[in-house]
Amino acid sequence: MNCRHFSCFAIRTLALFIAVLALISYASASWKGEVLYSFQGGNDGYTPVNGVVFDKAGNLYGVNSWGGDSSCSSQGCGTVFELSPPDHKGAWRETVIYAFEGVNTGAGDGYTPAGSVIIDQQGNLYGTTSMGGTGPCILLGSAAGCGIVYELSPPKQKGGAWRYSILYNFQGGNDGYFPIGDLVFDSQGNLYGATWFGGGKGTTCNLYYGGNCGSVFKLSPPKKKGGVWEETILHRFAGGTDGANPNGELILDSEGTIYGTTVAGGYAKGICDPGGCGMAFELRPPTTKNGGWKAKALYRFQGQDGASPMAGVVFGGAGRLYGTLSAGANDANGAVFALVAPAGGDMPWKATILYRFKDKSDGTSPRDPIVFDASGNLYGTALGGGTHRGTVFRLQPPKRGESWSLTVLYTFFGSPGGDHPTAGLIFDTRGNLYSTTQGGGTGQLCQGGCGTVFEVSPK
Repeated sequence: MNCRHFSCFAIRTLALFIAVLALISYASASWKGEVLYSFQGGNDGYTPVNGVVFDKAGNLYGVNSWGGDSSCSSQGCGTVFELSPPDHKGAWRETVIYAFEGVNTGAGDGYTPAGSVIIDQQGNLYGTTSMGGTGPCILLGSAAGCGIVYELSPPKQKGGAWRYSILYNFQGGNDGYFPIGDLVFDSQGNLYGATWFGGGKGTTCNLYYGGNCGSVFKLSPPKKKGGVWEETILHRFAGGTDGANPNGELILDSEGTIYGTTVAGGYAKGICDPGGCGMAFELRPPTTKNGGWKAKALYRFQGQDGASPMAGVVFGGAGRLYGTLSAGANDANGAVFALVAPAGGDMPWKATILYRFKDKSDGTSPRDPIVFDASGNLYGTALGGGTHRGTVFRLQPPKRGESWSLTVLYTFFGSPGGDHPTAGLIFDTRGNLYSTTQGGGTGQLCQGGCGTVFEVSPK
């Protein structure tokens, strides 16, 4: 989202303001921000997708959608990176631990990831690429693959190469196509995720990707060492009132029920568009050995209450679910919402809008999962705004008779700082927040910068 037009005087004033911000490490009124790493757009990658994760040693890991080995394409096929904490020189150090090679080299390893990585107790990383692999999917007349699930295992000796393994190749059709969002583990070591297209149902979705409306899948680890992971499709979205294009970012409760959102479908009366405004759903596990998973629409968004959830939901107290909406909510700037379970029966959940973005200093179009702190405050990012390039915000729960109150903790203004955050935040043990921006930074090979990893911390 580009800034609005200004007079020449306003442009000069804004440029001077940005220069001052650069000298004070992008400080805000209550919190300060710091770019930990600026991607340069070459072999190190660009356009980070989703957020980052910590390992036990304090290293950060994440994924870029593009860049890396140029033999893949002129844009590169994406990278997985590690950021190591500052040494005596005081700078975070970036290492590309894997560069995707895509279809051009015949590697079949996948390309253009649309989700970041998760980490297990042994330090192994798991993620997906939206395309590539051995699946028979065709995009614009060319073989593109249907996407993969991969694992990266850390080297046995410091400085060695990470070991890359493909756990599953999607096959399109009834199986799913274009995995998106981050994966999630259950307590038995199974992986769960979503594909934006494929699944074999629905004709209202993007025709370039086969027309089907997406799926939720489960990957079960091999029972014997050296065996193969087994995939099961838990639900195939059909569009319309069933929902379309699930976003990934799934969560599971203690009973194994899955919760998530779809960016489209749900409400079929055309308030947003013929595909609907999106919805929140649950998938309940089978009650018998050979039974199927039961899908239920928890809430169908209708436009005025928000539209197009681009990320999943998180658990709050008293059985509530919380999430963000990238559009709608009267002013079309998006909102933060809560869903409350019905007292009994099979009634729909009740939606409450906690905050509607105004496209002023607060930002617009939140597209990330939100996170709670120990005091019940919510934290997230907003993509952009009319006079800036995004925000980090905090929502504090209401006192009696009041509403949730939003505080902007940090504002982005583009290069040399960050530009357009679209990823969820994570805390470290000191209460500092970490994530990525899709643009900004000091990279010169990308218009507007190649993206950053940033930290925002209390003063």
